[in-house]
Amino acid sequence: MRDRMNVYFPPELLKQISELADRKKLSRSAIVEAAVVSFLSPDGADRREAAFSRRLDRLSRQMQRLERDVSLTAETLALFIRFWLTITPPLPNDAQAAAQAKGRERFEGFVEALGRRLQKGQSFLREIPEDIRRQESADES
Repeated sequence: MRDRMNVYFPPELLKQISELADRKKLSRSAIVEAAVVSFLSPDGADRREAAFSRRLDRLSRQMQRLERDVSLTAETLALFIRFWLTITPPLPNDAQAAAQAKGRERFEGFVEALGRRLQKGQSFLREIPEDIRRQESADES
């Protein structure tokens, strides 16, 4: 035996229910009943929890990659600065103006090259593992 229940839906939702019923060749009551049963089923919470777990796992992996990339970038920058400070002799006062002008010119070239790489989607951080693999295979030969 079934009991009757009157419910009210927004017109857009009722239209979607009707279209689905027509496509599936089911009654609108069957569509609504299946939706309510799915909503009330105890495994619905399990499915939502599983979906949240998958999403959290993916976010955790993304954060780990981001942390690795930031750490690698910071270490690369620190190593470069140490190297540069170690090998670069101080300039005499009369050569500083020319060196600053040349530095600005070189920096502009650097920024242009960086812009071109970024537009192409190239990434130095992605190239490092490839360079290491190539070096290891060359060492093995």
